[in-house]
Amino acid sequence: MIAGFDGLRFRHWQVQSRGDGVAVVTIDRDGQAVNALSQDMLIELDTLLERLAIDPPRGVVFRSGKPSGFVAGADIREFQEFDARGTVKDALFRGQQTLQKLAELPCPTVAAIHGYCMGGGTELALACRYRVATNDASTRIGLPEVKLGIYPGWGGSVRLPRLVGAPAAMDMMLTGRALSAKNARAIGLVDKLVDAAGLVDAAAALATKGATRPFKQRFLAWATNWWPLRQALAPMLAKRVAAKAPKAHYPAPYALIEAWRRSGGGIQSRLAAERRAVVKLAGTATARNLIRVFFLQERLKGQGGKDSGIARVHVVGAGVMGGDIAAWSAYKGFEVTLSDREQRFIDGALARAQELFAKKSRDEAKRAAAAARLKGDLPGDGAADADLVIEAIIEQAEAKRELYAQVEPRMKADALLTTNTSSIPLTDLRGHIQRPAQFAGLHYFNPVALMPLVEIIHHDAMAPQTQQRLAAFCKALDKLPVPVAGTPGFLVNRVLFPYMLEAATAFAEGIPGAAIDRAARKFGMPMGPIELIDTVGLDVAAGVARELAPFLGLDIPDALAIPPEAGRRGKKDGQGLYKWTDGKPVKPALPKDYQAPSDLEDRLVLPLLNEAVAALHDGVVADADLLDAGVIFGTGFAPFRGGPIQYVREAGADALVAKLQALQARYGDRFAPRPGWDMAALRP
Repeated sequence: MIAGFDGLRFRHWQVQSRGDGVAVVTIDRDGQAVNALSQDMLIELDTLLERLAIDPPRGVVFRSGKPSGFVAGADIREFQEFDARGTVKDALFRGQQTLQKLAELPCPTVAAIHGYCMGGGTELALACRYRVATNDASTRIGLPEVKLGIYPGWGGSVRLPRLVGAPAAMDMMLTGRALSAKNARAIGLVDKLVDAAGLVDAAAALATKGATRPFKQRFLAWATNWWPLRQALAPMLAKRVAAKAPKAHYPAPYALIEAWRRSGGGIQSRLAAERRAVVKLAGTATARNLIRVFFLQERLKGQGGKDSGIARVHVVGAGVMGGDIAAWSAYKGFEVTLSDREQRFIDGALARAQELFAKKSRDEAKRAAAAARLKGDLPGDGAADADLVIEAIIEQAEAKRELYAQVEPRMKADALLTTNTSSIPLTDLRGHIQRPAQFAGLHYFNPVALMPLVEIIHHDAMAPQTQQRLAAFCKALDKLPVPVAGTPGFLVNRVLFPYMLEAATAFAEGIPGAAIDRAARKFGMPMGPIELIDTVGLDVAAGVARELAPFLGLDIPDALAIPPEAGRRGKKDGQGLYKWTDGKPVKPALPKDYQAPSDLEDRLVLPLLNEAVAALHDGVVADADLLDAGVIFGTGFAPFRGGPIQYVREAGADALVAKLQALQARYGDRFAPRPGWDMAALRP
């Protein structure tokens, strides 16, 4: 027992003494699977640090008692509650002062990091004198608070630049990107890398022997925080951020840069500046909506259990979608067979898969293992051994039904049959399915490796277990599953289609594509709709239009009604509504005096909101949160707005209906308010 701890019992922290005089503090949040720092944990830590300061041991090592990682960050749900009560300032002050006590302990302190170390966990580690991390792939260290509309508020934004230098620190905090242990070591965030078995021993040795950082790291940390250099670097950082995140939509990165630029005085002065800025950011709609999006994401992650019962996957259709689905499944550890009607299509998909593996992993052995798991299968024999068959052929109901008649009799009794259709109702496909309980839609989005959402399309004859297994499969793929009804367009395409259709209509009227895209991006969309049509492909967009336009009662402009000419399908051909060079659209420059129509943004956004309301009213998803999650992660709908339904609540349903009616009077009935605008779910 360490002196001063007699009779003390902590719920979340355990203190033990080693034979070498080093105290080991184990972080183990009571009753939780992961360590997320709560206020009661900080209160206990404060008491613990006071006792350590009275009679300091030779050194202190902080380690996690959770197998999966060090500390996941602060308790975000608790933070939400503090925001609602107006006590964020108090919570930040407690965190800052507790970690400052850690930084001021009169003995060496070491954070022994394994697995995830995020947010408040990284801030705790930064308050220690040294950091040791396991050198395996699971160790990730980051400060992702900017993704929640704030920035590190427990001293992290003060300490990190002075530890690793401003460029590396700002890159971490402005992007929210987590670093591997190796990369963290390279910038000086971590002092030593070790095997997991020797983590605590290595940390204790570092506490007793110390370490001197290389001169280059120490000089960089000093020089890049020198007052004149901060004044020069800050505008450059802000300009870089502006290219991706407008200040009006995402104020946190700019507030971080400005606080760092102006920082001065002692540690308490700098902590106070950090606290003031983060309190102000926490009260913005952006932060509240981004925190909401965080919980929406957690809900989607929780849709599936741990075991899908799926190990072998057979994909039919080696086009862009089918080939990429197969490649991603193999990359994530599944045994995959890929079939098509001709070997040349399979060969093309396998070549693209190699490019994906090379891009995703620098480890040659891992790339080779992924490639070995993906096999071309011209005869389609893999269907007999597969636990899951994914059909990704041409978007024609009859062709799909013919395929099912050939494939299903060869499948195992407990195997699942799914379709990657983007718009065809499942009731049009399941007619001759022998086991409809095991048939579902599994709708991925392009590009498969980047888009996080997968729609699990259900129908009235599908077994609940099928949805559970597919959700678990998506989880194993690091995808977010959202269950949706098997009606035309499902959720994402149904909501997105009127937006793209109106963009195509405006384009046909002569409004430049660059102006249309600019209006959408001003609202907060990640990509303009004309660029999106080209990215999806004019041929695919036309196919979706044929399915959805009659269902939604909409007219199709020529750009989507007439099949595109060969070689003019969009990005994949290098020519569509735009010319494409090196994978990027070449948008004709707008005249300097060009003024887009004042109602252009409303023309684009309101059809999307209108259809989102109708989809919720029709029960396409179970509730408004699932709809917002699906549209955000499936389309990139401006996350800072919290999703279509959340935006309707904030903007006011009545005000938006009035705008729709004004557009209806001006442009026609395609803007008529759809059923559902009177739902209670649309009220704040």
